[in-house]
Amino acid sequence: MVRKKIGLVLSGGGARGFAHVGVLKVLAEHNIPIDLIAGTSAGSFVGGALASGLSSEEIVEIAHKIGWLNMARLSFSPMGMLSNAPMGKFIEKHFLVSRFEDLKIPFAAVAYDLNKSEVVIHKDTGDLAFAIRTSCAVPGVFAPIKDESGRLLIDGGVVSSMPTEVAREMGAAIVIAVDLVSCGATFRAGARSGLGVAIRGALTLLRTATQNQRPLADIIIDPQIAHLRPDQIAKRGEFIRLGEEAARNSIQAIKELIGE
Repeated sequence: MVRKKIGLVLSGGGARGFAHVGVLKVLAEHNIPIDLIAGTSAGSFVGGALASGLSSEEIVEIAHKIGWLNMARLSFSPMGMLSNAPMGKFIEKHFLVSRFEDLKIPFAAVAYDLNKSEVVIHKDTGDLAFAIRTSCAVPGVFAPIKDESGRLLIDGGVVSSMPTEVAREMGAAIVIAVDLVSCGATFRAGARSGLGVAIRGALTLLRTATQNQRPLADIIIDPQIAHLRPDQIAKRGEFIRLGEEAARNSIQAIKELIGE
């Protein structure tokens, strides 16, 4: 009997993306096969790492090396406060491959073309770090990125924060999705800076875009991270732990779904 193709979909969510790392740990512990991956924003970063051939343990190690200084710098563009060029250098240094053609698992990173108002799906060919950077270019926080065709690209989360439809189009018969934004936000303090306002606005956009994608998933893992802000990189350990906890709560349903 031919096994159904399993797709893993990882949503956006900024620093909340560390929760994806915890989910990957649990899926690996239970030998859940992943045949393809689709991710947006933070989900594209973690998904790209897994697709490149890194193990869940190696991704955990890499997660602890991430900080604002190696992910972003001040931008010289009037279209965004920060540039994520350092993120590209980080990916080139730590991921096992640099091009889509060499990935161990088929992978798609979702971005958005501002000029044409259309979704851009990076897959099959091209530069991996560049694709992930475009998918992570949160509007209002990071400056848009121009590609060789002149397209002005930003975070795909503005329209497809949890790209379940992309995984289906790639051939997934079963979709396991990780949603880092639908749990909402219960931050105690209000926004106190332009960056804080931009981050909260971006999270609201992500949450709205995610709701249309949830019905296309067979299993949705919802880490309970509403109390943590998407800019709190220093909370990586708590994010990872809560991702693990949510995945363990779903693992039996996943096994039943895939016939184990």
